Amino acid sequence: MRKVVIIGGAMTKFGKHFDRNLKSLVAEAVNGALADCGVAKEQVQGAWVGNASQGVLTGQESIRGQVVLRAMGIGGIPVVNVENACASSATALYGARALVALGEMDVALIVGMEKMYFEDRSRALAAFSGCTDVEILPQLIQALSEKQERAEKEMKSGGEKKKSGERSVFMDFYASLILNHMKRYGSTQKQLAAVSSKNHFHSTMNPLAQYQKAMSIEEVLAAPEVVWPLTTPMCSPIGDGAAAMVICSDEFARSIGASHGIEVAACMIGSGEDHEPIEESTLRRLAKRAYERAGVGPEDVDLAEVHDATAFGELYAVEELGFSPLGEGGPLAEAGHTTLGGRIPVNVSGGLESQGHPIGATGIRQIVELYWHLTNRAGKRQVPGARVGLAQNNGGTIGGNSEGALSVTILKK
Repeated sequence: MRKVVIIGGAMTKFGKHFDRNLKSLVAEAVNGALADCGVAKEQVQGAWVGNASQGVLTGQESIRGQVVLRAMGIGGIPVVNVENACASSATALYGARALVALGEMDVALIVGMEKMYFEDRSRALAAFSGCTDVEILPQLIQALSEKQERAEKEMKSGGEKKKSGERSVFMDFYASLILNHMKRYGSTQKQLAAVSSKNHFHSTMNPLAQYQKAMSIEEVLAAPEVVWPLTTPMCSPIGDGAAAMVICSDEFARSIGASHGIEVAACMIGSGEDHEPIEESTLRRLAKRAYERAGVGPEDVDLAEVHDATAFGELYAVEELGFSPLGEGGPLAEAGHTTLGGRIPVNVSGGLESQGHPIGATGIRQIVELYWHLTNRAGKRQVPGARVGLAQNNGGTIGGNSEGALSVTILKK
């Protein structure tokens, strides 16, 4: 197996791009990644394109990658389309890396893309519903609603707050997981607000983030409620965006004199399973495999980008990835340890909560962010001396208690 390195990466600004189509966004990201490493379109030997929902949103099926790449003059090569919920583009990297490591090709392109903003918001909400087992979705929603009603009577303090309006079904899934965590470990809404406030602070240093506004813990708590205990700043917005990276063999990187080669030391994907909350999670087992493959441990990681579709997503991930003991992710954030300058900076991009979440683009966006830090090019949010970065990405659910798809990727300088 050959060593595989990232030599180029780029992304668009995430947000509401009403005046642009997916071809335009992909061309910006791909051209940026190619320019970053000095590789010509003609040198790319294969492309993997992650996208989750354009079939539902626009009717474009089957050849999504070929459509956007041919529009910018890339054709005649294998194009693999990958649909795997929010982990689509992270899964695309998994496939591309394997072929390069095996020697089947020397240089490959990975793209993550999504365009989710439409005047009719129900179209995007339908895309999220499709990331579940739709045959049992009505029963799940009913069960979650009943659980939420009981929990609010038992645990919620204070009067009724303004509601934020329509929401994805995944906010209810996250709320259910939060309630379990609160009962078992004593985690609090204020700790969720500390995670969210930290990520909104980080976003002020990221010009490509959808939101770039600092928010105090008090402001996060006072915001409109999505579903208790989640307020709007604790939840990721949908958006439009694309991210791209170029990977190659170490030999190819040396042959072109690439100056920014970062090793993809581990790239693991998995899927959720039926288990009791007291058992070891799928994510924890996947992370252990990734650490073993990369030859590092959680104590060696200098920064992490994790899947904070809600603030609880980050709290859960830092525990399952071994950055804190179980039940102590909230205190870790409250103490400032996951803030830039802290012991283990998490989501210095602003995370999904601020960068936005065009779902098929998120996995590669996270990894490009790490790549910039490990090559000392992250600007004001740079983690000094970063040498090891971890990205954790997940999406979809079957029964509402585990991930449908998930990935852990580790980069080494």
